[in-house]
Amino acid sequence: MRIAVTGSVATDHLMTFSGRFEDSIVPEQLDKIAVSFLVDDLEVRRGGTAANIAFSLAKLGHRPLLVASVGKDFDVEYRGWLDAAGVDTSAVRVSESRHTARFVCTTDSALAQISSFYPGAMSEAGAIDLAGLGEFDLVLISPDDPAAMISHTASCRDRGVPFAADPSQQLAFADGAMIRDLVDGATYLFSNDYEAALIEKKTGWTADEVRSRIGTQVTTRGKDGVSIYLPDGDVVEVGAIAGVTAVDPTGVGDSFRAGFLAGIAAGLGVERCAQVGCTIASLVVETTGTQEYQLDRASFIARLGDSYGEDAAAEVEAALDLPN
Repeated sequence: MRIAVTGSVATDHLMTFSGRFEDSIVPEQLDKIAVSFLVDDLEVRRGGTAANIAFSLAKLGHRPLLVASVGKDFDVEYRGWLDAAGVDTSAVRVSESRHTARFVCTTDSALAQISSFYPGAMSEAGAIDLAGLGEFDLVLISPDDPAAMISHTASCRDRGVPFAADPSQQLAFADGAMIRDLVDGATYLFSNDYEAALIEKKTGWTADEVRSRIGTQVTTRGKDGVSIYLPDGDVVEVGAIAGVTAVDPTGVGDSFRAGFLAGIAAGLGVERCAQVGCTIASLVVETTGTQEYQLDRASFIARLGDSYGEDAAAEVEAALDLPN
């Protein structure tokens, strides 16, 4: 199955704050907010939604095509890292003047986050012609330059290419018309529960109206697992992996999406797909950084089996081409 992943590639600057943001925020004074936090450490890591998803897909045995716009600094080290992991970076566009996007995030002791994102070269992603990159079985359209997201969605819709909509971080920026355009006709719609509510609020659609315009809706709920709303009206609930020690939530949703799509590509049912997604997400949340975790067949299958049972583990192991 040929999968293209469109979206951001970024350098992540990840900091931790030992206190809680809420202790320094006065709700009645939010219009005058001016606070700073003394952080404990700084980790500079590879990131970006599309890069994170493509990396995780490669760890699960696929060779996804990464479709993104980056700066010349990408060739210094990041491209080689992704190539070595098994990601196809041949479609990455290199800007002549802008730096690769940068994500700056501080996480507090309750795992709440305050983040900023500088788009840089991502602003030129609208110049990428998705149709000129060949044929695909599925395109995942993740947060990106808005013009690129609209263009890639239109390209898939016009050519009848199945696509997964993952507007997530861009929902705060986008208006209702843009969100309706990005969602309508998607084979899969990914979001967390807050983002699902935001989609409904901004589009003016009810939950049922959203689902009437897509194939399958996949809504993650953090430690409470994931809900999958099928076209026939059935709902599949999958719990999160138990006993996880959360270290850093950055990139967890990205890895879940990769796991779910790896299961789809392997012909697994949606319950197994979500179990694969939850398992790889548990590896990421236990690690600082979005692409720093280790994945091997034995430990991955053992972890999945401990939470979902021996039958699930056997079926997933037979379907996925996991590394030893």
